Amino acid sequence: MSRNAKINTLLLLLVAALAVLPLALGLGEGKEEPFTGADAQAEAAITELKPDYEPWFSPLYEPPSGEIESALFALQAALGAGVLAYYFGVRKGRRQGAAAAAATGAAAPDASVQS
Repeated sequence: MSRNAKINTLLLLLVAALAVLPLALGLGEGKEEPFTGADAQAEAAITELKPDYEPWFSPLYEPPSGEIESALFALQAALGAGVLAYYFGVRKGRRQGAAAAAATGAAAPDASVQS
């Protein structure tokens, strides 16, 4: 097994452990919603500290359930990851193309050279 394969396997096991350990250790048991996001926790803290607080803005769209809200968030994250992956792929492709062109001597002619 190559060094990269070992590192990738170790990283995959680490990610799996991060996903499974909170569930296996029972973190969040006894709570109504054990794994709520930071927004919900902040809203609960604000309501506890200042019960008459009114938000400045209201959401443009309020999903009918938490599952739909989670799905929309996952879709947003996937689209963002896709855009970033495309950008970095294009950059790497351009860099490799320029390196290949320079290696074969087929680089673009210099504009300062006159005929």
